[in-house]
Amino acid sequence: MADGTIITLISLGVTMLFMLGVPVLLVIAYWVVGCSFVLGLTLDNMGAELLNVFNKGYALLAMPLFILTGDLINKSGIAKRLSDFAYACLGWLRGGLAMASIGACGLFAAISGSNSATTATIGSMLHPEMVKGGYDERFSAATAAAGGTVGIIIPPSIIFIVYGFLLQLEVGELFIAGIVPGALMVIAMMATCWVVCSRNGWGHLISINPARISKTALGGWLGFFAIFLVLWGIYTGKFSPTEAAGVTVGFGVIAGLVSWGLSRLFRIKDDKTWDEKSYGEMLLVDGFTIPEIPGIVVRSAQITGILAPLIAVSVVMQQILSLLGAQQVIGDFVTSMGGYYAVLATAMVIVFVSGMVLESLPVTIILAPILAPIAASVGVDPIHFAVIFLVGASIGFITPPYGLNLYVASGVTGVPYFRLLRYSTMYLGALMVTWILVALIPDLALYLVPGR
Repeated sequence: MADGTIITLISLGVTMLFMLGVPVLLVIAYWVVGCSFVLGLTLDNMGAELLNVFNKGYALLAMPLFILTGDLINKSGIAKRLSDFAYACLGWLRGGLAMASIGACGLFAAISGSNSATTATIGSMLHPEMVKGGYDERFSAATAAAGGTVGIIIPPSIIFIVYGFLLQLEVGELFIAGIVPGALMVIAMMATCWVVCSRNGWGHLISINPARISKTALGGWLGFFAIFLVLWGIYTGKFSPTEAAGVTVGFGVIAGLVSWGLSRLFRIKDDKTWDEKSYGEMLLVDGFTIPEIPGIVVRSAQITGILAPLIAVSVVMQQILSLLGAQQVIGDFVTSMGGYYAVLATAMVIVFVSGMVLESLPVTIILAPILAPIAASVGVDPIHFAVIFLVGASIGFITPPYGLNLYVASGVTGVPYFRLLRYSTMYLGALMVTWILVALIPDLALYLVPGR
């Protein structure tokens, strides 16, 4: 039997496994091992390549640290304070609580760097409140899923770290380039939310209360400081993204422990409402104790333990695809489309379709090294294309049939997956419009990047 036929059968077999629910890591690993045998590559070669990924991946050290930062911020209660502030600012609008959940996703994303963590955290906190406030539970869950898409665009971003590692781009520049597109995604989803809620009359309006806004802003100061610390350090070059991740972990630990100690010392309880607390009480969050830290670290390690092997085995998969000539075939196809806009549009379609069936990490690892050089050859700025690529990958989080955020939102809210699709498609349309604008207007990504 010819090698091409065997590889085709292996590919069909692992596709069936994926459709049956086998984890993506195992699906890719089975394909890599099978193709390695067909091509005459030894398992020693595969093991060496897997190890080599992390030996050269200093930038990847930021990934587990930012994941840990998100868990520390969530456990300490800082994420809850950020959502309270968002609601105080937006609650006077129709659909204010839903809009606040999207705003809270943007603020949490600016600390955590993870889409699934953003969806899970904000969804679990605000979904019950939205349902109590008269929102349709399907819309509430879909809002959490859509809001989480900015988790990999607003810096810091785990997937930007991976992209920069693969394409040898400065991660700090990628972070800065994601600020405006991420903000536009939040604004587009808020506008969609307002339209949907206005038509359905959802949400209880609250009056604009300067005292509430000032207190909740004061209550969220630790979160705002963490966001400022990361962006200031990277933008000014004071520290690298990896160092920024270490700094924010240290800040999260200190803030959580000190807040817990002071809140107990002064007998402050975080379950009071904003108007029951004094300005002094709003300064401190609930925090956590030293014995709780190992549990937080273990949870972060579990997520890292899922992502890190997937990165490594996907890099090996990319090498095998190169040996098979797949990269050349895809490259020739995209190049044949013509000039700047034709190549860009074709690349966007490929990313969108891939995002429908794969998570953003394998999409990035497999396609970015193929598409980025082609885009650069027709004059697309590498940083601009990185943002275009990853905004498209983020849209895949709410695109059926895969739609990871839809599964996460379903899990934390209890709303069945297929019931989310009606309202998630509305957000999908808004994000698609934003994506096209980012692609057509390079300055939306490049204006803040020094030297661009």
